[in-house]
Amino acid sequence: MRVLGVDPGLTRCGLGVVDGRLGRARMVAVGVVRTPSDGDPGERLVFLEREMEGWLDRYRPDVVAVERVFADSNITNVMSTAHATAVALLAATKREVPVVFHTPTEVKAAVTGSGRADKAQVTAMVTRILGLASPPRPADAADALALAICHAWRGAQSARLDALAKAARG
Repeated sequence: MRVLGVDPGLTRCGLGVVDGRLGRARMVAVGVVRTPSDGDPGERLVFLEREMEGWLDRYRPDVVAVERVFADSNITNVMSTAHATAVALLAATKREVPVVFHTPTEVKAAVTGSGRADKAQVTAMVTRILGLASPPRPADAADALALAICHAWRGAQSARLDALAKAARG
């Protein structure tokens, strides 16, 4: 399964592509799309959309895994993250690529074993799981890869459970 992980953000949007199945993962690509924080919001969204479309066309993922936006006290950050999330959802849906959402806690638990892991622990485990020579930088890139790993492993596990249930029904 090829998964494009998206750590949404309007200033920095992490993108990571992983080929994986339960217990195994291989990095295909990783990067961060950056837009100027003082730029026109509409132009920034168009730039992000073009970049996202380029990644979808180049890597042809089976699914796009996006970090679920969570509410905090900074409404400006929440809104810009939601805008970036919408761009990923729109770009993937236009290409008929399914989009799934994972919470930060799910992702942390999938890659580290603990939903309370910090960013350093997530980055260290992503580096180890993918057998990388050095940690992906910045953190947005590591988070995007963690999202892709999370879905590759959980998606494979769900498919396996579905097949077992189907076989049990006869």
